[in-house]
Amino acid sequence: MFIAIIQMSSILDTTLPFPQSYSPEYVEFGWYQWWEKQGFFSPEHLGSPHAVDKYFSFCIPPPNVTGTLHLGHALTVAIEDALARWYHFNKLFDYYSVTLHASAIHSVVERKLMREQGKCRRDYSREEFLKQVWRWKDEKGDEIYHQLRKLGASLDWNRACFTMDPGFSSAVTEAFVRLCDSGLIYRSEALVNWSCALESAISDIEWSSGSCLHLLIHWRDSVSGLFSSLCFSRCCLTFFVIFFSEGEVAVSTTRPETMLGDVAIAVHPDDPRYKDLHGKHCRHPFTERLLPIITDSMVDVTFGTGAVKVTPAHDHTDFLLSQRHSLPRLTVIGGDGTMTSDCGQWLEGVKRFDARERVITALMERKLFRGKKEHPMSLPICSRSGDVTEPLLKKQWFVRCQEMGRKAVQVSERALNVWLHQVEIMPIDWCISRQLWWGHQIPAYRVTLENSKDTEEWVWGRSAAEARQRAAVKFGVNPDAITLTQDPDVLDTWFSSGLFPFAMLGWPQQTEDLKQFYPNSILETGSDLIFFWVARMVMLGRELTGQLPFKQVLFHSLVRDKYGRKMSKSLGNVIDPLDVISGVSLERLQEKVREGNLDPKESVVAMEAQKKDFPKGIPECGTDALRFALCSYKAQGKSPSLESAVIKPYHQLYPEFLTPSTYPLSSMDRWICWRLYSTVQQCERGFQSYELHTVTSALHSFWLHSLCDVYLVNREKQVAVSVLYHCVSISLTLLSPIMPFLTEELWQRLLPYADSDGTSRSLCVQPYPKTSQLEHWCFPKEEADFSLVQEVVRVARLLRAQCQLTKERPDCERTSSFC
Repeated sequence: MFIAIIQMSSILDTTLPFPQSYSPEYVEFGWYQWWEKQGFFSPEHLGSPHAVDKYFSFCIPPPNVTGTLHLGHALTVAIEDALARWYHFNKLFDYYSVTLHASAIHSVVERKLMREQGKCRRDYSREEFLKQVWRWKDEKGDEIYHQLRKLGASLDWNRACFTMDPGFSSAVTEAFVRLCDSGLIYRSEALVNWSCALESAISDIEWSSGSCLHLLIHWRDSVSGLFSSLCFSRCCLTFFVIFFSEGEVAVSTTRPETMLGDVAIAVHPDDPRYKDLHGKHCRHPFTERLLPIITDSMVDVTFGTGAVKVTPAHDHTDFLLSQRHSLPRLTVIGGDGTMTSDCGQWLEGVKRFDARERVITALMERKLFRGKKEHPMSLPICSRSGDVTEPLLKKQWFVRCQEMGRKAVQVSERALNVWLHQVEIMPIDWCISRQLWWGHQIPAYRVTLENSKDTEEWVWGRSAAEARQRAAVKFGVNPDAITLTQDPDVLDTWFSSGLFPFAMLGWPQQTEDLKQFYPNSILETGSDLIFFWVARMVMLGRELTGQLPFKQVLFHSLVRDKYGRKMSKSLGNVIDPLDVISGVSLERLQEKVREGNLDPKESVVAMEAQKKDFPKGIPECGTDALRFALCSYKAQGKSPSLESAVIKPYHQLYPEFLTPSTYPLSSMDRWICWRLYSTVQQCERGFQSYELHTVTSALHSFWLHSLCDVYLVNREKQVAVSVLYHCVSISLTLLSPIMPFLTEELWQRLLPYADSDGTSRSLCVQPYPKTSQLEHWCFPKEEADFSLVQEVVRVARLLRAQCQLTKERPDCERTSSFC
């Protein structure tokens, strides 16, 4: 352990000697706690500005309390904190805070309980289960805060919040009530994406497509809660015939298990094969129901036989057909994934994929089966439960997206129009109901009146008392004659996260924070969330506050592993940034997998991948090196593929400093001053345009190739040390937003001093260098003349490497011929 740091006058002791080799643990220890204690991260530290354009405010995208942060989160933190620190340097009134998001914690805790206790949420009361979730949140929330501090995030911790906090929850209720009052939220029966394992609707972003050709799916039985394997025949196109009075028609389907819900046969109006069948009827092979043969241009004539069955309650396209042709909708698959009573006793209660095989067998027995063939297609897989999602007909609450989207586009600034047009063309309304227990319970109430039959009437309110009063006015009755039953469902967490730019500032109250920091200056997030999150924040912000929630949007690419794969726990390539910062053994990596919530089969795959990718674990790289590597990737370019070999070299900037003194300037002094001026210019432009990779490139080039490789090596003994001092101090300030720990340590050693009131100062509150202040260091002639010197140095070092020359003196006795 190199750590032997003590506190002296409220600042870390920088008089102790450095270790022989660079130690991230030594350099990065203690500085964050000191910054936080001194209040450097609070906007109040700089005092109130006098102009609105002096504000710079933004919040980190709220991380989900489902585990720990990974390198994707670290990329977000590295970019955002570099920008926050740069603005702080420029004395703009900075506000940079964090919100924790509830999100997928429900399914994570449920899997944990099943693995450890063999119980699912239905084995608990709602209150008991929520206690388990809060316990998990407190544990994981603290871990996330610890990770953010280790990453150096200069957050205003006094304003940290959680989306389930009382204040934020009140904002969610207020938003729901206002949108209902304006007709933008409504209740209706429609098809939703449904997870049979969770027994809940899921959002559009909570499922992904997987090819089902020769696909082995691991899925969770919604009844037992156990994970099973299922080899899908869903990749097969099944053909069967249906008879009508004049013959038969061959029908093709990929979902024979839904046959009991068929209400029609559809063909394309221009398909010559079926011209004679238009308007006729055929009889269902199992129920004897008469099915109309309808024509619609939505039918693909190249799919199978060109004649398809129509099952409106279990297919999105068929649902649209039912609306256009006034067809009934029969639900034959229940929320738990088993067949309903409408299927008859022979299928009732049978699991949906077992029912598939029974239906095919029954078709064969009736000699109606006409074969099957492989049919490559995509399966919708729930990202939270791993099961195949099911389109189900449910009564839910929906948000009208198109109207809100059009309003948002009309008031958007030109900077947002590049992507905001996607809001206007959102194809369907947004289902915000979730049949879960954890989350914001929907503030809507079903109304029951005295001496009346059960009705489907709903009211909403900020409280049950307000809802009761609304119901009394609506139905013209005494409030005491009303019984209210609150909807047990919770709101989609994307709804609450869509409010966070203003809800975390105290909305709907007109707080000082809301007045000062809203709208935010910028939003920085991953490009994969444009449609599902950013667009919704824009819509809700515009509708509820009258303003766009941010003035600019900066997107970064996804972080991938060295093979170019998206990071996934089941692949074993999700990396905790703390493991990169502090280093970790292979044994500990595998222990983390075993401690996690992965299915045992997925755990085996993940651990095998770890053995291949990290046979010796991950070496210690430090926070600064990780941040520098992450900021070095072009935000809008190819997705970064990270590995420790890319990160580790960035912790090797570890120069030696001399005491400042004044000497006359030589040509080399003028050249290094010119190089510094050019570097300041590049950093200035890079930060202003949010192109951090140009900042890191400029700083890396200056430190390594100009200052260390050339200037320090070739300086004379009577070098102008004052020039060296200024070059180092200014370049440390340039580097500080990206590598805050190392630069603070070196800057304090280079120039320790105190304010007039005796309190210690920090590099993180110093002014950022500007080209306008260094124009007297512009020496273009030296830059042109020195190119030859640089080339000579480069070639000399190349020859030294090729000849394997070292700094050791030769042994004269053994090499006498050369002495």
